[in-house]
Amino acid sequence: MRDLAALPKAHLHLHFTGSMRTSTLAELAGDAGVRLPVALLEPDVLQLAAGPRGWFRFQRLYDAARACVRSEASMRRIVREAAEDDAAEGSGRLEMQVDPTSYGPFVGGVTPALEIVLDEAREASAATGVEVAVVVASSRLRHPLEARTLARLAARYAGDGPGQVVGFGLSNDERRGDTAEFGPAFAIARRAGLASVPHGGELLGPAHLTDVLDHLHPDRVGHGVRAAEDPRVLERLAAEGVALELCPASNVSLGVFDEAHQVPLRALVDAGATVALGADDPLLFGSRLVAQYETARSVHGFTDAELADLARASIRASTASDVTRARLLAGVDRWCDRAVAA
Repeated sequence: MRDLAALPKAHLHLHFTGSMRTSTLAELAGDAGVRLPVALLEPDVLQLAAGPRGWFRFQRLYDAARACVRSEASMRRIVREAAEDDAAEGSGRLEMQVDPTSYGPFVGGVTPALEIVLDEAREASAATGVEVAVVVASSRLRHPLEARTLARLAARYAGDGPGQVVGFGLSNDERRGDTAEFGPAFAIARRAGLASVPHGGELLGPAHLTDVLDHLHPDRVGHGVRAAEDPRVLERLAAEGVALELCPASNVSLGVFDEAHQVPLRALVDAGATVALGADDPLLFGSRLVAQYETARSVHGFTDAELADLARASIRASTASDVTRARLLAGVDRWCDRAVAA
């Protein structure tokens, strides 16, 4: 079998705080004098119950980790280490998702927080060879007017290169908020040329995906795994060219599926959906990008040729320039041409 870490790919679903290494979190917590829940520091894979109780525990853990990010230096470190980790796993394009309102109080405001992330993304891109771009995301837990404010901020830094904002997202508990009320924010982002990349179809089923399609007009959907439950929704996603940022490890950890083999990766791909594998929150879910490809291989039976197709799908679904896409796709072809090690 070919080395999956050598397979060129794009990483389209990675959250800022959730990308942290456990060792980094432990160090930041020590510096801040924060006592962390044991679940954030132990090596066991997080396994939560399905439903609101499981999500509430996940959110408490995430908030505890985020509370340790209190300086420009810590923010820069997270971006840099995420790029280093992606470089080690064959990623040539990382589109990291961040809500700058969470870090603004420590660095002088929302705009400085975003500019710190963008500046370090440029530095990390040059240092690692991974193009690091940013998706600005709003939260379903906040008022839709705040989403509009963030969309306008994101629009000011729009572009497709390293250290630029390439998309606008909507994250947090899908069961909260009215999807339609976030439509104006996404319209602002689209007018600026940003990709629409909201979460949907993980905690809620196909009906929620329909709402997202109708009101937010996504280019990609974060997760979208439960599209497999309704052939009509799945057909619509494929027809409209909406890619799914599938994160198998987090689906299991959050109790959406009990076991890895139940994640309908094969069914989605066979139905014609564009699927880009992502790690979501490695800090909490215990697996990074290559592990998602390993799951596709070992659990779902994907051949090397099919894994290469998944990598190609991630590259084509990215917002990278045509030049970057061509370079990465050529790398996938070379990976396929290599002989399998004995």
